[in-house]
Amino acid sequence: MNRAFSRKKDKTWMHTPEALSKHYIPYNAKFLGSTEVEQPKGTEVVRDAVRKLKFARHIKKSEGQKIPKVELQISIYGVKILEPKTKEVQHNCQLHRISFCADDKTDKRIFTFICKDSESNKHLCYVFDSEKCAEEITLTIGQAFDLAYRKFLESGGKDVETRKQIAGLQKRIQDLETENMELKNKVQDLENQLRITQVSTSPAGSVTSKSPSTDIFDMIPFSPMSNQSSTPARNGTQPPSVPSRSTEIKRDLFGAEPFDPFNCGAGDFPPDIQSKLDEMQEGFKMGLTLEGTVFCLDPVDSKC
Repeated sequence: MNRAFSRKKDKTWMHTPEALSKHYIPYNAKFLGSTEVEQPKGTEVVRDAVRKLKFARHIKKSEGQKIPKVELQISIYGVKILEPKTKEVQHNCQLHRISFCADDKTDKRIFTFICKDSESNKHLCYVFDSEKCAEEITLTIGQAFDLAYRKFLESGGKDVETRKQIAGLQKRIQDLETENMELKNKVQDLENQLRITQVSTSPAGSVTSKSPSTDIFDMIPFSPMSNQSSTPARNGTQPPSVPSRSTEIKRDLFGAEPFDPFNCGAGDFPPDIQSKLDEMQEGFKMGLTLEGTVFCLDPVDSKC
């Protein structure tokens, strides 16, 4: 796994694993905004994003607009961005979608991270002003990512292949069920065609008196419209009675109730479990890069 926690070698994590696993770590910050970036990683990528958002905020400040305050809640489940008073969640960034996190080593207030949006799949760069806590927040996100990755391996990661196989079997059952229904419809069509052929080839007025036609095996062809007390076959035996079909329970061609794989263990294996596991595995495999860099030295870098 390509996890570039380059500054973990020189610093210890900021919090205990229990604090991030069972609770969350809150931070107050100002939210400069987010903007789309072309790459999931890179110093130049975030530097351009920070310059763009700082310039936009500088213009809004000159117009009398204040930078909105937010509360960051960091845990192994992600980074939530909330409105401080109402606690309304504005953004919820899952850790396996965060690929790059950095703070400005020349400005202890500014930090940023890149996260892949869950709906558009675009990479968005989020930029914050955190009152000299930028480096601590960056390390906290790195620690949460590390713990989340370990938890993924312990819980779901080791079972990825098994769950993929189960998902494949569930898909196969669905395909067989569809194929079964198509065969059932074809049999019904053939029965209808045979019945129409028998009626059209029989002389008028002699349909009921004529001996029933037989197939190549000297057996009376099956017809769903046949009466249970029909004429015995030539071998002297009475054809078996056709059981009445229930209108409440649909059965397949072989008389069995159709099996719905997602009614069995739906809580453990939802239909999209394979795509979700693949997404998490891909995100954790990409890793999280933590960096300390110089974002911007432009005049607009004055305090927000």
